[in-house]
Amino acid sequence: MLRSFFIGLVAGQRALTPLALVTGAARRDLIEDDWWGGRLARNPWIAAGSVVMAAAEMAGDKMKSAPDRTVIAGLIPRAATSAFAGAALAPRDRRTAGAALAAATALASSFLGLALRKPAMRHFGQTGTGFVEDAAVLGAGARTVGLI
Repeated sequence: MLRSFFIGLVAGQRALTPLALVTGAARRDLIEDDWWGGRLARNPWIAAGSVVMAAAEMAGDKMKSAPDRTVIAGLIPRAATSAFAGAALAPRDRRTAGAALAAATALASSFLGLALRKPAMRHFGQTGTGFVEDAAVLGAGARTVGLI
C-alpha cells in the first residue's frame, strides 16, 4: 500500500504522470494484468497516449495562464488517475483500498504542493520551479512503479 500512497503524492503534483508511469510499468511486466486495469494499461495506444498527455501537462504547467492545481478541473483528474494507479500498485486483494488511498493522498498533496511551490515561484519563477517539480515527480514516480 505504500506504493499507492507514493503514487498519490505524484498525482498531487502532476495529474497525468501516474497514468503514464503505470502504463510504462505495465508494458514492462512490472504491473499485474490479472484485472481489467492491468490489461488496459498494457495497450500500446493507451500507453503512448498517456505519455503524450503527461508531457503536454508538464509543458502547460510552465505557462503563465496555467490554473492552480487545486481548482476543481485539476482535482478531478488527479483523483481519477491516482485511483487507477493506486489500484494497479496495490496488492491484488487490496486494490479498492489502494485506489482510495492514492486518490485521498493526491487531493491532499495537491494543496500541499501548491503551498510549497508558490513561494518558490516568487523567488525562482514559474518555469524554473516547474522543471524542478517535473524532475522530482518523474524520479519519485518512476521509482514508485519500479521503472528505476
